[in-house]
Amino acid sequence: MKFSAAPTACLLLAAWFPALAQEEDQARDAGSAPTLGEITVSTPAGPTPLFDVAGSVDRVEGAAMRDSRLGVNLSESLSGVPGLQIQNRQNYAQDLQISIRGFGARSTFGVRGVRLYVDGIPATLPDGQGQTSNIDIGSVDHVEVLRGPFSALYGNSSGGVVQTFTETGEGPPRLGFSMAVASFGTTRTGVMASGSSGAVDYLLSAGRFETDGYRDHSAAYRDIVNGKFGLALDDGSRLTLVANSVHLNAQDPLGLTAEQYALNRRSAAVATQFDTRKSVDQTQAGLTYERRLDGDNALRLMVYGGERKTSQYQAIPPSAQSSPTSAGGVIGLDRDFGGVDLRWISQMRLADRPFELVAGLEYNKLREHRTGYENFLGPVARPVLGVQGRLRRNEVNEVYNLDPYVQGNWRFADRWTLEAGVRRSSVDFDSQDHYIVGANGNDSGSARYTETLPVASLRYEATRDLALYTSVGRGFETPTLNELSYRPDGRGGLNFALQPAVNDSLEVGAKARLAGGLLTAALFKTRTSDEIVTATNIGGRATFQNAGRTTRDGFELAWQHETEDHWRTQLAYTWLDARYSDTFCATVPCTAAGLVPAGNRIPGIAPQALFASYGWVPPQGWRAGTELRALSSIEANDRNTVSAPGYAVVALFAGYVMQWQRWDLNAFARIDNLFDRQYIGSVIVNEGNARYYEPAPGRNWTMGLSAAYRF
Repeated sequence: MKFSAAPTACLLLAAWFPALAQEEDQARDAGSAPTLGEITVSTPAGPTPLFDVAGSVDRVEGAAMRDSRLGVNLSESLSGVPGLQIQNRQNYAQDLQISIRGFGARSTFGVRGVRLYVDGIPATLPDGQGQTSNIDIGSVDHVEVLRGPFSALYGNSSGGVVQTFTETGEGPPRLGFSMAVASFGTTRTGVMASGSSGAVDYLLSAGRFETDGYRDHSAAYRDIVNGKFGLALDDGSRLTLVANSVHLNAQDPLGLTAEQYALNRRSAAVATQFDTRKSVDQTQAGLTYERRLDGDNALRLMVYGGERKTSQYQAIPPSAQSSPTSAGGVIGLDRDFGGVDLRWISQMRLADRPFELVAGLEYNKLREHRTGYENFLGPVARPVLGVQGRLRRNEVNEVYNLDPYVQGNWRFADRWTLEAGVRRSSVDFDSQDHYIVGANGNDSGSARYTETLPVASLRYEATRDLALYTSVGRGFETPTLNELSYRPDGRGGLNFALQPAVNDSLEVGAKARLAGGLLTAALFKTRTSDEIVTATNIGGRATFQNAGRTTRDGFELAWQHETEDHWRTQLAYTWLDARYSDTFCATVPCTAAGLVPAGNRIPGIAPQALFASYGWVPPQGWRAGTELRALSSIEANDRNTVSAPGYAVVALFAGYVMQWQRWDLNAFARIDNLFDRQYIGSVIVNEGNARYYEPAPGRNWTMGLSAAYRF
């Protein structure tokens, strides 16, 4: 399917916004316009009204993420955020596919180019690799998604920022239970206890998710425990402890070729042959101390630590492991990570106008013990596949960053606000090779990447309900350990030839409160040098290279509205033109057929995306609604010779909410892909065996029930 691109719409909006806002002011003065409820988002200085932020940021409530949904993946509820493309790959061994304004689109597993936080604790490691498996939607209070230049203040790999916040326990004890069942043998159960007493508040939740999987060889289960505990101290300061543990086992169905997709879109023949799979055990904890020193100054200290153990079996043929420099077909990762962030916040005056200053220092460290084994036993000619064989790799890798940062906000006139900041980001990599056998020499090495990241914005409040802003900034993205782990030429050791990508971004936007709703629009332009792209991707193992300059030009439009009688409307549209500016070679070694001409689209990115929802959602009683989600076609390789067609799918949901004595009850039923469209949900960029396609389910259903008792 195709959309007609309309970036010139922003020019029309530039004239339309002031007229609409003036009408809103007149209606408000006459007492006829409804009042928009205040929405706040987190900033380094603390909670700030979303309308006052000079940038693109959205907030999605946890209650909305659980309402009429399975409640397992962020992809279920974040499609209404413009600029964010998030796909459920139907493969729990590879995590969700997340990109913001095109950053992160190259990721074949995990999350890259986008920084993730859970309760202020990084879920992205200092090398830029992140994952979402430890996010417990059952206890989420809200999620915030930041796009644009100010993302750079979060450091390495912050093309965008996704922050998840857990609910804070309050009031009398509350005990809840929830469950859901869905197509493909899918079940989810969860329990949660929360409340507060005096200076103490608490929340503890646990859940289990199981599925047979839509495709063959895609079964998975996940157990998760999440806790948040707060203590208000006598001096007005506060301690917050958060802890999380997750255990995941998942089969990996891999991708399909066009021929395999046409014959049987649910097949996974290669994956079954090699028994590809992944297991993860992760535990982490963090402690935040917040203290107000006086009426104008405050301190915030956050420390955290954790460990993550991963075992992954890949589809590497035994013959390919005969090279003495091969790392085998089984990956073992033992990771210990931790860090600290110390921040000072001050309210002061500059030229007798309000001035807010934030200064801080952040340190994060990762220590990884990486091993590689053959994925077979016996002779290469007659192997037993899918089992751990001989050791082929053994190394210890360390990454750490030390980043000072400062950010100021100055309201230098009644309607004007200037905001600026800078972060000095330094990321150090060190690898010590402990597998030196025969022709496999010592591949130890180190690298350091540094960049100064300045950002600035100017905001003009044209009326009380219309704000215009522009922002500019520089960001950078280092290669992750996984991207450094293999060289395109097949030699052993880390690929320290990779350079970080550096980007310069400009955004112009507007926000208007209209008739009880919020309308936002943004135009943006990003120029990147040394873009990191996939060089080879075979059997689940990828290597990477730099590809010169790229451009990302885009437009975002969003509308949220709810009437007094609870009819809710949400619209989000994104147009994104992401292209290579330089010619480069996509094959190793380079061949004429592997040349990628300047002007080709960056793969993994849909140029256009649309989300629309409409429903009746009163706080009690019956409720129902519908959703539309559409994406244009997505290129699957750098040469733009293969693509996944665009699609549009519709969902329906209905439910009943009630309070009975001390009970809160919620039951729902949902149908996704109502018209049973057959489409490709995500692509594996530059897959060397042409297994690009990851199919999405046809028509499927979900039913759920939750109950909570207030003591």
